[in-house]
Amino acid sequence: MGLTIGVDIGGTKIAAGVVDEEGNILSTFKVPTPTTPEAIVDAIASAVEGARAGHEIVGVGIGAAGYVNRQRSTVYFAPNIDWRNEPLKEKVEARVGLPVVVENDANAAAWGEYKFGAGKGHRNVICITLGTGLGGGIIIGNKLRRGHFGVAAEFGHIRMVPDGLLCGCGSQGCWEQYASGRALVRYAKQRANATPERAEVLLGLGDGTPDGIEGKHISMAARQGDPVAVDSYRELARWAGAGLADLASLFDPSAFIVGGGLSDEGDLVLDPIRTSYKRWLVGGNWRPVADVIAAQLGNKAGLVGAADLAREPDPIM
Repeated sequence: MGLTIGVDIGGTKIAAGVVDEEGNILSTFKVPTPTTPEAIVDAIASAVEGARAGHEIVGVGIGAAGYVNRQRSTVYFAPNIDWRNEPLKEKVEARVGLPVVVENDANAAAWGEYKFGAGKGHRNVICITLGTGLGGGIIIGNKLRRGHFGVAAEFGHIRMVPDGLLCGCGSQGCWEQYASGRALVRYAKQRANATPERAEVLLGLGDGTPDGIEGKHISMAARQGDPVAVDSYRELARWAGAGLADLASLFDPSAFIVGGGLSDEGDLVLDPIRTSYKRWLVGGNWRPVADVIAAQLGNKAGLVGAADLAREPDPIM
């Protein structure tokens, strides 16, 4: 199929990269993320034009945070951009003169990991991204499964706790309120406020107060054995592992791939997730247990996955 361009729309920058059929990024071009929907379309086009210079490109894949229709053309709804039934494919194609597909960004990252990263060799994997929120993707039978309307795998908004914490989506008790970067910081602040004598290292890395705790401080403190930081990771892992056990009951994958910023901490977060997953897995002592493995592509997964999906005429059937 030749070279394609993947586009990753971030909160501060839009990155476009030329990707070959082996998942290698040959060139990249970045532009700042504007604040208005039309300006974002223009910025996507500028990034594509910058990346494609000197390359013969056959298509473009865009990873967008939001609900994307099954035809990979329209963003039904985006939480951080004022897109409502936005015909993104049509608008970008008119500007760049290339075939365009639009994909949910977590789906794109899942596909990238499945095809070129930690999922190589697996036919059935579930990917979750533990970042500021919680996203994911479903690969069953070597196919990206997006559901009838295209909006499957919004794992972060599975209701784990009836009448639980209010989520940004408007619901209560969503999984991402208990297993995400935001949740980790909340756990650490609560514990440091209740027992500051157990958080000396953690508090010392910030401004000395629980309100000054940031995600990076928790990681650093946990590696130094700070009790509050370690307990905060364990609490996040308890919820993350319990959710994976539920997903195992639904999909029975051979592996769970854990990506997102929190996965960069490696076994600090993955080991307690594995423990929790096995604890809550129904029949866990008597059945095969899926591997829980770290993603390998880092923040390149979404760009690489979106570019590869531009080669797929219909990866969702």
